[in-house]
Amino acid sequence: MVESSKSHVRTALELLLCVTGIYGAYLTQGVVQESLATKTFGPDSLRFVHLSSLNAVQSWVCFIWAFFLLSIFPSTGNSKDVPPFHVYWKPGVSNAVGPACGLIALTYISYPAQVLAKSSKMIPVMLAGVIIYGKRYAPVEYFCCLLVSGGVSWFALASKTTSSKLISPNAPLGYALIAANLFFDGYTNATQDDIHKKYKNKNPLVTMCWMNFWCGLYYVPLMFLVSKTGFEVLEFCSRYPEAGTNLLLFCLCGAIGQLFIFFTISRFGSLVNTLITTTRKFFNILLSVLWNGNPLMSEQWLAVGLVFGGLLLHTAAKRVYSGGKGSDKSRGKQP
Repeated sequence: MVESSKSHVRTALELLLCVTGIYGAYLTQGVVQESLATKTFGPDSLRFVHLSSLNAVQSWVCFIWAFFLLSIFPSTGNSKDVPPFHVYWKPGVSNAVGPACGLIALTYISYPAQVLAKSSKMIPVMLAGVIIYGKRYAPVEYFCCLLVSGGVSWFALASKTTSSKLISPNAPLGYALIAANLFFDGYTNATQDDIHKKYKNKNPLVTMCWMNFWCGLYYVPLMFLVSKTGFEVLEFCSRYPEAGTNLLLFCLCGAIGQLFIFFTISRFGSLVNTLITTTRKFFNILLSVLWNGNPLMSEQWLAVGLVFGGLLLHTAAKRVYSGGKGSDKSRGKQP
């Protein structure tokens, strides 16, 4: 009885640690991300315009961090069961393009709008499943999709005014970039699923390491050869150290957040992880309202409720229709 009680306490503490780690890392990252997107630096009130570079620098930091951890805790078992680094080059491409589109969208739409729109990932996934693969979903899942899509649309239509903090307000372009983000994320997830089917050893650190390696590798020529973005980012951060500090903090939060997500999936399953990350996005919006002064109208709060209500209901429905078994597939990217 005593041992059982200790086990329950330990499990509860581990769950609390996971929730605290994911919330702390990504709520902080959200604040830093919005600050870089809206803040001005120096006496000339210059903006940090290279938001897409955040994904590149984060990829390099996460790769170094995961590679370091793998050198300490290497994968065990048959080496043939471990995915080789080169199989991640395809999802690495989409993982470089997709999140970059989402970050650039912050130039045109507010951070709450971006978070809410990105939460509608289930819509393109279900559409692709029906149109391309002929899948069938339960009626409740279609209802959830309707709630989410309706909530996002209502939020967009209720935005009668655009924040003056935005660099270049343009809602249609911002939401188009989010749609591109969701499309590439869908491809990334599908490709990772295919890799996990072919290899038995699904060490999440391996995925985190090589996904970020390829993603960061693609950015090198784009930022330093095709364009001068890399040099401009370095010059801007050296001129305004506060921007450099925010950029580094953004990357560290991403690296820590990924580790907590992987631990949550391995310890409690993907269902618990989905619940944590879904509710975390709501608090990202709430923190944006309170911390950065992005007030929402009552209609927008109702839209937020529709979206997250639909997401939570969809998570519960998946639990029921999968027989109570959550998937243990992990992702080498930010949720």
